[in-house]
Amino acid sequence: MKQKTLVIALFLCILTGCNISDKPVVRDVWTVEQANEWYAQQGWLRGCNFIPSTAINQLEMWQAETFDPLTIDKELGWAESIGMNCMRVYLHHLAWEVDKDGFKKRMRTYLDVASGHSIRTIFVFMDDCWNPTYAAGRQPEPKPGVHNSGWVRDPGDLIHQDTTLVDVLEPYVKDVLTEFKDDSRIVLWDLYNEPGGSGYGDRSMPLLQKMFRWGRTVNPSQPLSAGVWNGDLTNLNRYQLENSDVITYHNYESKERHQFVVDSLRRYIRPLICTEYMARRNNSTFQDIMPLLKTENIGAINWGLVAGKTNTIFAWDMPLPDVTEPPLWFHDIFRKDGSVYSQEEVDVIKALTSEQ
Repeated sequence: MKQKTLVIALFLCILTGCNISDKPVVRDVWTVEQANEWYAQQGWLRGCNFIPSTAINQLEMWQAETFDPLTIDKELGWAESIGMNCMRVYLHHLAWEVDKDGFKKRMRTYLDVASGHSIRTIFVFMDDCWNPTYAAGRQPEPKPGVHNSGWVRDPGDLIHQDTTLVDVLEPYVKDVLTEFKDDSRIVLWDLYNEPGGSGYGDRSMPLLQKMFRWGRTVNPSQPLSAGVWNGDLTNLNRYQLENSDVITYHNYESKERHQFVVDSLRRYIRPLICTEYMARRNNSTFQDIMPLLKTENIGAINWGLVAGKTNTIFAWDMPLPDVTEPPLWFHDIFRKDGSVYSQEEVDVIKALTSEQ
């Protein structure tokens, strides 16, 4: 009887065209209408790329022994005080691999703290920037005057040396996305920061493609994106723009150059969020860029909140090992004691954010 029932069920399945494939369902990219409807509900997003001043890199932020919710709470309070409502925060697969449940618990703690300050979050998965290798446990001390001396890529050179690493990355990405797929405190998932960076070029394409496939398989309620950042990376740029639900991008140039990028991206008719800007030496300033982004209704996420172990007050390519504080900060807004680098800048930020 059981065999007969199974045969009938299979026959009916064939007649009705049901899908008995084991292949996971991968959703389509959001339509332009879906993307714009979502964006209309968000309000103007403005904030910073955030890591607490006590962490030199993503691992020091998220590992159990150095996770620092007290500093996170204090520093996000300063962000709230100037009207910021969105932080972009980097994750790292190794912290998850070492302690899966603890990692997700710390993510929840971070989200609890951030939401207590009316701040939502953009989480970042992969990253092709800075140091190519990494290890769990104690992280290095900052190199004096060197920008991001301890920041680590994810997955870095290892992905090009060990193809089995994807067997770790796929469950990592899917686990985190599944855990937080309906958490309204998360604005969007930034799947891959600056793919092709550090000279990888198109070698980053296979992982980028996997990230979007894994993300669309989980199908979180939040949009998926990977920001364009280098006009020379033609193949990567095309893939990112065609597969992102909403368009994110980086620009550290002057107002005129930034406007040119905005105008070029408008042809996609999707919401725009600038997930990195503000490098004072490059004429990318709060005074010039933040009003532009507000006028254009573009999310404005600058690099850096509090000067700390990342040393991002120093420029990318200009180490100053004998200087405690450069006369012109490259990034960041606050010192570790809560005082500001520039009251003029903070006044501009508060004026723009108080108009909401």
